[in-house]
Amino acid sequence: MIRLPKLLLALFAAALLPAAPAQAERVRDLGSFQGVRTNQLVGYGVVVGLEGTGDDNLEYAAQAMKGVTNRLGLQLPPGIQPGLKNAAAVMITADLPAFAKPGQRIDITISALGKAKSLRGGSLVLSPLMGADGQIYAMAQGNLVVGGLGVSARDGSKLSVNVPTVGRIPLGATVERAVATGFDTRDVLRFNLNEADFLTAQRIRDAINQKFGPIATLEDAVTVSLALPTGANTRGAMMAAIEMLDITPAEAPARVIVNSRSGTVVISSAVRLAPAAVSHGKLVIHIDEAPQVVQPAPFSRGETAVQENSTISVEQSNNHLAVLNPGPSLSAIVDSLNKLGVSPPDLVAILEALKQAGSLKAELIVI
Repeated sequence: MIRLPKLLLALFAAALLPAAPAQAERVRDLGSFQGVRTNQLVGYGVVVGLEGTGDDNLEYAAQAMKGVTNRLGLQLPPGIQPGLKNAAAVMITADLPAFAKPGQRIDITISALGKAKSLRGGSLVLSPLMGADGQIYAMAQGNLVVGGLGVSARDGSKLSVNVPTVGRIPLGATVERAVATGFDTRDVLRFNLNEADFLTAQRIRDAINQKFGPIATLEDAVTVSLALPTGANTRGAMMAAIEMLDITPAEAPARVIVNSRSGTVVISSAVRLAPAAVSHGKLVIHIDEAPQVVQPAPFSRGETAVQENSTISVEQSNNHLAVLNPGPSLSAIVDSLNKLGVSPPDLVAILEALKQAGSLKAELIVI
């Protein structure tokens, strides 16, 4: 049975203790203004120039290639199926940043859609990228950069390094349409926190009102609404000043996160442990199989047989009762858990029992 290393828990205690008071953070690190965000783009295209690692004769890949050749004025005769060993149908994805203007370039990611084995050495043919509204916002084209490698031999053996069917084109798409954010014309501009917390939202509201007057109101645990003057020049300057305000966010919730497979335990500084007594022991059962071959006597006309030979042993450690003292600090909790010397699965069971008993004052997350 693998025991949870005491060093692991002690390492987290050394990294997090002594628990330092919450420090001031910039407002821009705690959330973002509504509407000022990235937008996802997606497209369908064809990568050509592959070294025999393409889609071969897949129907939809052939249709895509016919569409490309038709746009270039090349009409394939009816019934002709183009060979596509050097071409592959791909999906193209990209993120369109806020305030991106026509002519600017963005990175794109290309992923094989069919049976292509590798996209190394390929070039993406001009393809449109569309948003959720079905409008074209960018055009993509360029040579792929593939970090993966895939090779195969005649006997069927294969070797793959990373993923050769996914590549990138840095600055491979040109923005053709801007997304209107409306930040300069809305009557009310909203600031949304990354994580819901009433105390943090309240402190942001108070910091804004202290600097600019009563322009901020609290809508809920996530949103602070702002009554700012319209116009990109004035409103943009005030938004920049608001983002640079320093506030002290609320303390993070008390959480204990346990990875039962690797034995990793992360305990936040807000976790508290009430007095409790825990009895812990282990039972290990060993079953050894050593079958023996039995030969018949000479000229007896018997048959060779296999005789089973099993040995069962049980090892049981003495149960002991450990007292977990109340933990006003993270170090006290770590010391209490180290006294048990349990394996990762047992630790999960003990923490769940402490949670049910009301001794563990934290949210328990098992991954």
